[in-house]
Amino acid sequence: MGSIKAKLLACLLFPLSAMAQQETGKLLHYVTRFNQQDQENVKNYVDNAHAYEWLEANIPLLDCPDSTIEQTYYYRWWTFRKHLKQTPDGFIFTEFITQVKHAGRFNALSCAFGHHVYEGRWLRDPQYLDQYIRYWYLKDAQQPAPRFHQFSSWAEDAVYNRFLVDADSSFIVSLLQPMDADYRLWEKEKRLPGGLFWQFDVKDGMEESITGSRKEKNTRPSISSYMYGNANALAKVAVMAGNDTLIQRYEQDAAKIKTLVQQELWDDTARFYKVRLAKGPFSDAREEIGFIPWYFNLPDDKSSYAKAWGQLTDTLGFNAPWGITTAERRHPAFRSHGTGGCEWDGAIWPFASTQTLKGLANLLTHYKHHEHMTPAVYYRALQVYARSHQKNGISYIGEYQDERTGYWLKGDDPRSSYYNHSGFCDLVISDLIGLKPGTGNMVELNPLLPKGQWDWFCLERVPYHGRLLTIRWDKTGKKYGKGKGLRILADGKEIYQGRSLQQVISSL
Repeated sequence: MGSIKAKLLACLLFPLSAMAQQETGKLLHYVTRFNQQDQENVKNYVDNAHAYEWLEANIPLLDCPDSTIEQTYYYRWWTFRKHLKQTPDGFIFTEFITQVKHAGRFNALSCAFGHHVYEGRWLRDPQYLDQYIRYWYLKDAQQPAPRFHQFSSWAEDAVYNRFLVDADSSFIVSLLQPMDADYRLWEKEKRLPGGLFWQFDVKDGMEESITGSRKEKNTRPSISSYMYGNANALAKVAVMAGNDTLIQRYEQDAAKIKTLVQQELWDDTARFYKVRLAKGPFSDAREEIGFIPWYFNLPDDKSSYAKAWGQLTDTLGFNAPWGITTAERRHPAFRSHGTGGCEWDGAIWPFASTQTLKGLANLLTHYKHHEHMTPAVYYRALQVYARSHQKNGISYIGEYQDERTGYWLKGDDPRSSYYNHSGFCDLVISDLIGLKPGTGNMVELNPLLPKGQWDWFCLERVPYHGRLLTIRWDKTGKKYGKGKGLRILADGKEIYQGRSLQQVISSL
């Protein structure tokens, strides 16, 4: 894979096109604004003074007619950069900008590792994510009290999905043994005799939920879906490594978990995936974690399962003015656990919003049965999520929000600022615009933009399989002056041209 690494490094030096130069001007505009609004009480590896330089060298550039989505896209990259920290054990991305008591060495926390990797896979310089991944699998494991399992995780799934972007098989295959050990440790710690996984809500990163517990071993759709995703990823890495024993082990376990989640966690009366309490019955609440199985394409493609998504647009379900609630609004215990702590009993958590939007994108992309879900539903939900990134009239991302007012429930607590516990840019790149990473020498585009929503957009300098992609849509040809329709370029060379914005599979 030396050639892939060489291409990745060459990406950093690839000259800017005239269009990209215009978009760097837009990037400079946003960075200048965000810097001016920031007191910068904490400085990590890249301070504000060098933010533009680092972002220009690393992130895909976006030009689109939706100013809310565009501004939030750049704001999230600007905040993501704030969390890059250089340690004696390599680069990591932190979750909190300030030091918190429950973090491990270097203020590291594993709760949002999956979000960090899905987001960071679109950075052009691979060293930051390479070292961050190695930190958790190799460096943390050497500590007297490892912290990787402090929270549930879809780590192996995220690392594999990062590979689908950079195509560096040598890196991920080198991690097969520690990833296998990680999975086996989860089995030892959290697997029930029946085959599913249990977790305390606080260790799911979802404390004080309606159906959670700090004592009871409840079976939750979250961790069992994560482990399904992890098993699938490990099976695919085992294929790359030629390890027949692990291929068989993880293919069989993924199939087993899939069957059990559908048999044991699907409440046919409520038409929703639910928590099964340790005492046996289902909980009586629909919670947002019931959408997580679609994050990993776990459910069968049946209308009966797709009916769960009707709750997303129901104002008695999860649909609130400021976003997607973490519990159904009709439930008697909705928002009943107080405010100011870490309540997952209904308030909006960007962590969960990211998971639900990814699940919805998968439903629309990979399933035939949508149950009235459309790209328009996805677009509206993403736009509401983008709009929620504000506080006192300026861009902001915190821990969690009041679903009616948008008030950030940690108030002015400094630890909540720039909270790196969710994703956004990956949702724009991989789901809205629809760049679907895969294996082989192909590029797939499957956009979720509603028909007629945008007459133009350009996503520039996207690292993919050692190349730099440009995805440009110009309905009339007047916006960019490069011709009508959809065009995809690799390293400046056109590889696809079409008249409409639609699914594309093209050779690189």
